[in-house]
Amino acid sequence: MVAEAPGPINFTMFLTIFGDRIAGTDEEDVIVNAFNMYDEGEGKCREETLKRALTTWGEKFSEAEVEEALSEAPIDNNGLIDIKKFANILTKGAEEEEGG
Repeated sequence: MVAEAPGPINFTMFLTIFGDRIAGTDEEDVIVNAFNMYDEGEGKCREETLKRALTTWGEKFSEAEVEEALSEAPIDNNGLIDIKKFANILTKGAEEEEGG
C-alpha cells in the first residue's frame, strides 16, 4: 500500500488508500488483466468459465454471490462476456458505462 501513495503518507492519505482496499476497488486495468487469463478470443470469456473459476479457486463465491457478481455483466447471445466492458462496469458502475 505504501508504494501506491502518490506522495508522503499522512493520516488522510493512509485512510484513503486503506478505504480503497477495504472497498475492493481496483484499477480497471488490474481487473482486465485478471480476466484476460480467461480470454477466449476477441476480449471475451465464457460466462460458464468465469462462474466455475469464481466457485472453485481462491476465495470461493457461493452461487448467489456469483449470480450477483455477474448480474451486470455484458453477456451476448453466445454466453460471452466482454472483458473490458465488464471491468469498466465493475470499476465505474453500470449506469456510467451506459452513459447515464
